[in-house]
Amino acid sequence: QVNLVESGGGSVQAGGSLKLSCAASGAVIGQWCMAWFRQVPGQAREGVASLGSDDKAVYSEAVKGRFTISRDKAKNTLYLQMSNLKSEDTGMYYCAAEDLCWGPTTFLQQKPEPEHWGPGTQVTISS
Repeated sequence: QVNLVESGGGSVQAGGSLKLSCAASGAVIGQWCMAWFRQVPGQAREGVASLGSDDKAVYSEAVKGRFTISRDKAKNTLYLQMSNLKSEDTGMYYCAAEDLCWGPTTFLQQKPEPEHWGPGTQVTISS
């Protein structure tokens, strides 16, 4: 059983920074496909950033240049460093994982939908 637990969310002003963490247990995620998604009530879940098994990173256009996805294999943890935050970055952020995927781009597009999800961490950006 793979468990993912996000942390690091909170409330910050626009222009600020946050670093999200996703701690994994039950599996070694060093070569898994991993990604961050976010969702606002009433809207579809959207991909933010993903890592392929080779650590190739892909970002949505909305966050490119401001967010950085990474993983610490020793800590079995995925991160999302978010900088220059905007009010439109507000949402529930979810970590997702899959042992095999077609690549970080399709993983970010949820094709297919990732199997393993964390419960989420709320990020609120005030302008």
